[in-house]
Amino acid sequence: MNYVVTLIANRDTGALSAAALTRVRDAISGGEPVWLSHGEAAEISTDAVSDFHLVRTALDVASIDVFCTPAHGRRKSLLIADMDSTIVTGETLDELADFAGLKVRIAAITARAMNGELDFKAALRERVAMLRGLSLDALERTWERVHLTPGARELVATMRAHGAYAALVSGGFSFFTSRVAALCGFDEHRSNVLLDDGTALTGQVAEPILDRDTKLETLTQLAATRGLPLDAAVTVGDGANDLDMIQAAGLGVAFHAKPVVAAAARIRVNHADLRALLFAQGYRADEIVSGWENRPSPAGR
Repeated sequence: MNYVVTLIANRDTGALSAAALTRVRDAISGGEPVWLSHGEAAEISTDAVSDFHLVRTALDVASIDVFCTPAHGRRKSLLIADMDSTIVTGETLDELADFAGLKVRIAAITARAMNGELDFKAALRERVAMLRGLSLDALERTWERVHLTPGARELVATMRAHGAYAALVSGGFSFFTSRVAALCGFDEHRSNVLLDDGTALTGQVAEPILDRDTKLETLTQLAATRGLPLDAAVTVGDGANDLDMIQAAGLGVAFHAKPVVAAAARIRVNHADLRALLFAQGYRADEIVSGWENRPSPAGR
């Protein structure tokens, strides 16, 4: 069969049932359902791209992520991941702004930029300028608030264990990407650099700014360096600056994404965690390399 329909629930709910899988199989005239993780993820082979309305009707459960991918070449050799609200649960710039008493104001700009309503570079410069004079110890205090998204370490560790190259590519800042990359085991990280005078932020970000175009360029460059087609890559992000790389990759995933991104992406994860990207590639639960999902203490970083 030419395609695979993957169905994934949030692992804490275990909302996927054998009865629901049977109904979906019958609705799409698919093969026998195969459990990837009991109660959490399963797949059904089919000869044609499935009608998602039929799948949804057969499921009768709203909180299940469903997507259809080609059966050939499912396992990818390159991972490009966004950081904020993707590999980590929040927006690090917004949390940093909290120590300047500006979180609400800056978060509003962040939300508009991530939904594609503002020019990314201009919005970043505006927000960083508002933090001029903020003591550098606010960076460490912000880091203490950072938490990995469930499944982040498992995603990176499992793909690397099977020979993939993993890059963290963020419109955020190197202070955070360097640490998140180390926690998750990424091969490299690319991001922006906050400028400081040795004691406080200057309100400037180093040029050139890593933006939407740079993320796409990183995907194409890393694929070319490894002699891979873009179909061999998986990309994941939530904001408008991730959309080009999401649309260009063989498996491009909008993860709990902003409306403009969710509307334009073919693969959307709205309920599950980052393990969904492994199930989409056909990994079974017993193939997933385990990772500790909570932020360790500063001494354990």
